[in-house]
Amino acid sequence: MDKYAVVGNPIGHSLSPRIHALFAAQTAQDMRYEALLAPLDGFAATVGAFIAEGGRGLNVTVPFKEEAFRLATRLSERARAAGAVNTLGFSGAERFGDNTDGAGLVRDIAVNRQRDIAGQRLLLLGAGGAARGVILPLLAAKPASLLIANRTADKARALAAAFSGCAGGGFDDIGGRSFDIVINATSAGLAGGVLPRLTFAFAPGCLAYEMVYGKDTDFLRQARASGATTADGLGMLVEQAAEAFFVWRGVRPDTAPVLKELRPS
Repeated sequence: MDKYAVVGNPIGHSLSPRIHALFAAQTAQDMRYEALLAPLDGFAATVGAFIAEGGRGLNVTVPFKEEAFRLATRLSERARAAGAVNTLGFSGAERFGDNTDGAGLVRDIAVNRQRDIAGQRLLLLGAGGAARGVILPLLAAKPASLLIANRTADKARALAAAFSGCAGGGFDDIGGRSFDIVINATSAGLAGGVLPRLTFAFAPGCLAYEMVYGKDTDFLRQARASGATTADGLGMLVEQAAEAFFVWRGVRPDTAPVLKELRPS
């Protein structure tokens, strides 16, 4: 039986074992999937031990995505663009690194939320690793514009400069502007923090997307108060997992029944 796992610290909260068990049952794949807690200073050793035990692939979560990037011997284009790896595949001496976060976000918006990205005005809040990991797939979906905004304007401008087709600035630079899709990739949602008062306009029918799932964040509350349609990141989690499953197994699972089972009624 092929062996896979998700590795992180902490890891007990992860839904990945449940998601991949559902995928495996649905697609009749002979595999098992577990959660691995790696010491903060022991990621490489944990990966090495997993490979030695016959492990075929790993999902990587915080805080090890950048270390996984450095550990890979071959990288996908989207992993290179993200500067981080959330999916590792092992074959012989090769450690293939990929990043499926952006593909998961785009698919959740386009398929599950039935929102075209092409021709839309996109605003991405945040300029850290979560934001960087989704920029290339968002640009590939051909929005009319993509603006990155961050509390520290220079960090947003530097991130935008690494990609062709987007711009960056501070929160103060977006006041009065209007957007069709707004994505929160800041750490505020994860940490339960508060964003500055959002002074830009959510266009009529705007989709406000929070990458964090299972929490009513400050971003979601501000977006609802402005009349935007809101979505959390559970769909992104499931879709990025499906993309990783496809990378490993060559089979793409149907995510709709998995989302239905995971999402509270």
